[in-house]
Order: sequence, then C-alpha cells, then structure tokens
Amino acid sequence: MNGRTTLRLDSVNAVSGRFDDVIDVRAPSEFAVDHLPGSINLPVLDDDERAQVGTIYKQVSPFDARKVGAALVAANVARHIAGPLADRPGGWRPVVYCWRGGQRSGAMATILSQVGWRVARVEGGYKSWRNLVVRRVQEQGFPSQVLVLDGNTGSAKTAILNRLAARGHQVIDLEDLANHRGSLFGAMGDQPSQKMFEGRLASAMEALDLSRPVLLEAESSRIGQLSLPRAVWHGIAQARRLTLEVPLEARAAYSASDYADIAHDTDRIQAIIRKLAPLHAVDRIEAWQKLAATRDWKKLAEGLMRAHYDPRYAKHRARYASQEAGRVSLADLRDLDQAAAKVEDGLSQIVDS
Repeated sequence: MNGRTTLRLDSVNAVSGRFDDVIDVRAPSEFAVDHLPGSINLPVLDDDERAQVGTIYKQVSPFDARKVGAALVAANVARHIAGPLADRPGGWRPVVYCWRGGQRSGAMATILSQVGWRVARVEGGYKSWRNLVVRRVQEQGFPSQVLVLDGNTGSAKTAILNRLAARGHQVIDLEDLANHRGSLFGAMGDQPSQKMFEGRLASAMEALDLSRPVLLEAESSRIGQLSLPRAVWHGIAQARRLTLEVPLEARAAYSASDYADIAHDTDRIQAIIRKLAPLHAVDRIEAWQKLAATRDWKKLAEGLMRAHYDPRYAKHRARYASQEAGRVSLADLRDLDQAAAKVEDGLSQIVDS
C-alpha cells in the first residue's frame, strides 16, 4: 500500500483548501519562527531530540545517529496517530512538510500512508515555500493596482478600511498582519517573526483579484519591529493616495477611545513618553507625563499629535505629494460607516479618473 504523492508548489497558496490538514513535522522552535499558513505542528523530532541525534552524528557515527533518530521518529509519529490524529477518518487527506522535504517529512508520510491515508508531501519542504514568499514580497510586489489611504494619526484609517472591506473592497490590513497599530503606543502583544509576517503578507497578496484595486493604509517602512519587504514598500510608495482630513480634536477623541485598552497602563505610557525625551523639550515631556499620570488621554493625544505626530506626518507626506489623487474631509469620526461611505466615493473618483 502506498498512498504517498509529491506536491510541487507553484504558488504561495498552493496548499490552501486542497487538504484536510497541513502538517509541519519540524521541531517546535522551527515552527515558532515561521510555517505555512494554517499548518499544525506534529514534530517527528523535538528540539532536544534533534540536538541529541546531531551530537551522535558528529561524535559517534552517521549510522548510529540514523538508528537513534529512526527510533525516536517512530515513537513520536505513533504518539501523533494515537493522539492528535486519532479522530481522522479513512478519507482524511493531509499534506506533510519539513525543512527541505527530506527525511523527516518522508518518514511521517510513509507511516501515515501505511495506515491507509492518502498523504501528499511538499517537494522542497518549507524552503520551497519560503522561496515563493520572498519572490512575491521582495521582488514581484502587488499583482493588482494599489490605492493608499493616508491621513494624520487618529484619522481612523484602519477602522475605515475594515468597513470598506465589509462593503466588498479588497483590503490588506498590514497592521493586523504585523500585530501592531503602527505608532509608539501601538503594540498589541508579541509581533510575529519577520519571516512569518512576510508569509502572511504573501498569502494575502496571492489571494487578490487582479481585476480590482487593493486598499492599504499609509505606513512607514516599519511597523513596530517589522520591516515592510522591498517590493511591498515600493508598491506603497508609488501608489496613488487618498488623504483624510480630520480636525485635531476629533482625532484626539477617536484615539482616546481606540487606545482605551492601554489607557489604564500608566507605567507603560510613561515609559513610551520617556523615549521621546531626546526629541522634545524637558517641560513638554513633563507636561505629557502629568497628563498620563492623571489619565487625561484626550489632552495627551492632542499634545502628542500637535507637537510630535503631525509634524512628522507632514514631512513624510511631502515626499509623496505627487501621488496624492484626492482628499476627503471628515468633520468628526463618530459615525465610521458614514465616513467609510465618503471615502468610498473618493476612491471611486480616483479609480475612474
């Protein structure tokens, strides 16, 4: 009985929706750095076992290393079949991969196929998928027209884009993929690795309808600790832009609400303000720290926008003045559905022009 086949990847999303499970048999540390979207980690050797086999290979002999490794692999695969895979029916179709599509994925695929499951193994493993990711985000870029929504801090760009997505527009939320809201105060927990971010981004780009534009938020070349890949950054820098014009007070009020999840963490806010000390006068930093201490987030937001964010956004926007194709004025941000409708009108004019 041999239910094994080899899958040659021809796109970033080559395995999406084609199999019941995508199984990464690499060690947990490898999986944590990056993996194919939607995959589950069922390692045939964990990190300690890999180190053990490697040591035997170098210090004893390749034969002894293979013998020990085979025993460990067999035991681990047996545990996976009796545990996480115990409920899989006879018609279950998995695809398996390791680093380069070699011994680890081959061992898992062989045993699973002997059970009677039809197993596919990714040719070239994770490395072949990673090569496709790099080609997409570093070299090829967006496959469809890019339109950028610009505007000063607090203009609700992300929320408006989410509403446009709900209205049927193609949107890639870079900040969501990066798990960061893009400002000093924007951390939303641990960010993914650079490789994982690029994989998520490549997958989103591959899924685009080439006949329709994709909408993105104006970003700098970095989102938190992550860098936008070369071709992606080039696409954003060259795209036509629609700029939101929202009064400072309205933006501050929106930010006070949007960042309510961190407003209670005074120590964190104080620490962030201290990072701005090299850029601003001592009395200004002290004033901001007092506002943080009293949790007057709206006034703090107004001060930060007026003296820190807005001047920097103005300089950044000046570099792309030739790409600005229109502006939308919003008196306030209390009705984001209404704001999204106005932005939609503005985008239509750009696309039709």
